[in-house]
Amino acid sequence: MKKIALIAHDNKKQEIIQWAKENISILSKHELCGTGTTAKLVSEATGMTVKRYLSGPLGGDQQIGAKIAEGEIDVVVFFWDPLQAQPHDPDVKALLRIAVVYDIPIATNEMTANYIVHSPLLDE
Repeated sequence: MKKIALIAHDNKKQEIIQWAKENISILSKHELCGTGTTAKLVSEATGMTVKRYLSGPLGGDQQIGAKIAEGEIDVVVFFWDPLQAQPHDPDVKALLRIAVVYDIPIATNEMTANYIVHSPLLDE
């Protein structure tokens, strides 16, 4: 069982909800967490338990980053919006950086997320 963090910027929330619904049979076998609204919406739409951290702009991205550093998150699915300025952009960049530093797979779009969750490596 892996611990998978789910994060999405506002313009990508419906996309991550749809993706989670399409992959519920895989995701339901793992422990899920996510930033504030994303975790709430995915949980409501799928019925899966998703541990909620703070909203991204209020420190949720930093909380997820800390959990990565503590070895408590194995995969990050972060549907970010590269075309929209984010007020917490330094936090977003820090999260991406910490995932790379700790060699954590991080999907920033649907296709990459599909590659990760459908990989046999997810069950190792």
